[in-house]
Amino acid sequence: METDLHLDLPIAVAAPLVVLCLALGAYMSAAETAITGTSRPRMHRLAQQGNKRAAIVNQLLDRKDEAVSAVLLGNSVVNILSASLTTAVLTALFGAAGIVYATVAVGIMVVIFAEVMPKTWALLRADRVALVLAPSIVLTLAVLGPMARAVAWVSRFFLNLLGVRVDRMPDATEHDDVLRGAIELHGHGQADEAAPEEKAMLRSVLELGDRTVGDVMTHRGNVVLIDADQPLEAIVDQMLSAPYTRLPVFRGDPDNILGVVHAKDLFRAVKAAGDPKAVSLENVMTATWFIPESTTLFDQLQAFRARHEHFAIVVDEYGALRGIVTLEDIIEEITGDIEDEHDAIKRGVVRLEDDSLLCQGDVPIRDLNREFGWGLPEDVAITIAGLVLHEARRIPEVGQTYAFHGFRFEILKREGTRIAELRIMPPLVIQAATI
Repeated sequence: METDLHLDLPIAVAAPLVVLCLALGAYMSAAETAITGTSRPRMHRLAQQGNKRAAIVNQLLDRKDEAVSAVLLGNSVVNILSASLTTAVLTALFGAAGIVYATVAVGIMVVIFAEVMPKTWALLRADRVALVLAPSIVLTLAVLGPMARAVAWVSRFFLNLLGVRVDRMPDATEHDDVLRGAIELHGHGQADEAAPEEKAMLRSVLELGDRTVGDVMTHRGNVVLIDADQPLEAIVDQMLSAPYTRLPVFRGDPDNILGVVHAKDLFRAVKAAGDPKAVSLENVMTATWFIPESTTLFDQLQAFRARHEHFAIVVDEYGALRGIVTLEDIIEEITGDIEDEHDAIKRGVVRLEDDSLLCQGDVPIRDLNREFGWGLPEDVAITIAGLVLHEARRIPEVGQTYAFHGFRFEILKREGTRIAELRIMPPLVIQAATI
């Protein structure tokens, strides 16, 4: 009887302690996963909206290494304690075989109840769990923080001895990659028809600082210019026939830009004078705003806003005219083409019956990539004709076909040395043709 009483007492005391240790271990595991998996942008937004628990979570995220160290330390202590208690009881009951029983029993209980279950729950609802556990994590950090900092210091010391840097902060590129990755995950796994369009716009916003006005400008070959030496009647007719409200004015050489004339200013002046011959074009023109083609789209957008202007002349390093850029060009870089009644044939792309594309040579590669989800390189050329020239390393003849980047390009029309029209066969079209 004394032996039975002696055995029942440790079991009666140890069993609740083991359960308590498993519960504490589950809490520590959930806290660790919630802190490491919670969304800082969402917590920041909730805190701005007045959520006090979100503010606590943000404070914990500022001390994430200490908070994680504290819960890991607590988790290790309670798991070791539960294993020790179980081993002591089962050894007293079964002798040496109790060690094996304790290892199996504690291993199963810790893995299932103190690790997998709480971490799965916290991983699936990291933000919600972080908000629920935030006050208790602060208390845990207050109790175990000093010991956790000591353990962290020892760990950093040995890591430094091994040549591992532990003080490196994420650079701007890593933050940018995180944001781009979040954009790519937007709408993933959801039947959201707007997601591709939204992702394209968000990507474009991030790229405003990388792309230049030279990538989106209207090339000088497509710019309508007004010759200042023409009679004013001819200039009025040219303004009426042009699909634009602002046109650059030159004299003698197209590189000699004198200014920019707005259609409304010209027509008002003609109406006020009553006779076009009485109007001086110089008095109607506005000053020219020249910008280098290397200006980034972000800087140019800011400049447009600061100057309250929508139009600029793009020049190269020698001051020669390269083209024009407007506020609409930059906005379209974000939103995609904004077509009006004058843009009906602007795109220059026609889908043929076999799903290949009839494309004008001056269509930008970026527009094709965005429209059809392609991955043609945009860093070697701006237009699709430029890409073909870059890859061919020569001026192609009409009828020649080139294959690169998984696509096939057939030259259909040439104007001088310029590729005017070509047929593009995407990979799927090529595969279908070979089956």
